[in-house]
Amino acid sequence: MFIKELNIKHYRNYENLEASFENKVNVIIGENAQGKTNVMEAIYVLAMAKSHRTSNDKELIQWDEDYAKIEGIIEKHNRATHLQLVLSKKGKKAKLNYLEQQKLSQYVGNMNVIMFAPEDLNLVKGSPQIRRRFIDMEIGQVSPVYLHELSKYQKIMQQRNHLLKQLQSRKQKDTGMLEVLSMQLSEAAANIVLKRQLFIKQLEKWAQPIHSGISRGLEQLNITYKPSVDVSDGAELSKIIEVFNEKFAKIKEKEIERGTTLAGPHRDDLLFYVNDRDVQTYGSQGQQRTTALSIKLAEIELIHEEIGEYPILLLDDVLSELDDYRQSHLLNTIQGKVQTFVTTTSVDGIDHHTLKEATLFQVKAGQFI
Repeated sequence: MFIKELNIKHYRNYENLEASFENKVNVIIGENAQGKTNVMEAIYVLAMAKSHRTSNDKELIQWDEDYAKIEGIIEKHNRATHLQLVLSKKGKKAKLNYLEQQKLSQYVGNMNVIMFAPEDLNLVKGSPQIRRRFIDMEIGQVSPVYLHELSKYQKIMQQRNHLLKQLQSRKQKDTGMLEVLSMQLSEAAANIVLKRQLFIKQLEKWAQPIHSGISRGLEQLNITYKPSVDVSDGAELSKIIEVFNEKFAKIKEKEIERGTTLAGPHRDDLLFYVNDRDVQTYGSQGQQRTTALSIKLAEIELIHEEIGEYPILLLDDVLSELDDYRQSHLLNTIQGKVQTFVTTTSVDGIDHHTLKEATLFQVKAGQFI
């Protein structure tokens, strides 16, 4: 899979940009604050219908403009696919081959991207929220059903939290509706937990040999999914629903007291172990970076396994964050099989034949020059 053409209008600092790309490594060079990351973000938003940098879509629209538009033509399974996303103050409109999609879950997944930016190094040492977002974005790319389940879960939880607040302030006294919402939430939560467990197993399968290769065979990586309820790996859906129902019954009074939902996928986490030691707590910075890099490279293989095509890789200012050995491992892995976009202030100091064969784009003040 690769993106052939990208057109962006009124997006961040870009008034209008039309660019064509090769199915190989494309390097975007420029000084800071000229718009390198904005191009990467636009490609990401075209694929995912949301930014990796902000949850406020209004920030993506150019100052004093009413809308931003991103269009792209991608080649997938030897067919050209046209994607269009329009962001306005009223919301988002997504088109696939010129037909408007009623649900974003029908649109997301048609173009697959992996973003690797300096903040992704926080995947290991950052907050659980970062890791949950990572899981949700990656599963969502290969499973529209998962996005639907996630949206359903969030809607039920909002209703439930609203009711819990009413029960907390005694505006509502009947807990009958809480029982109904708890059962609905248990079912939605169980579906999410089951899909996350399967995804983490697949991710670990691909990440382990990659991590072993980067660490020259000295380290063994294990990834553990840690749900907020005690669910054993391999439990069936009915059993997970049962566990959630029991949990909500047990913490009912506490939830009313706090006015919020205290268990569920919105409180889950991922744990990373290198040679049986928790990398987040005990790992060196090098081990944390190797773990993050292994996971990103594993994602590429996982998506290829799921859809039969390699995703597009976006390396936003990340090469400068990696030492020469990890840089080489990354560039050797992607060589010749993954369309890759690299942003950097300079290619000086990055001595790798992959970059010597790359197409270079110079960016200045929101324009390719």
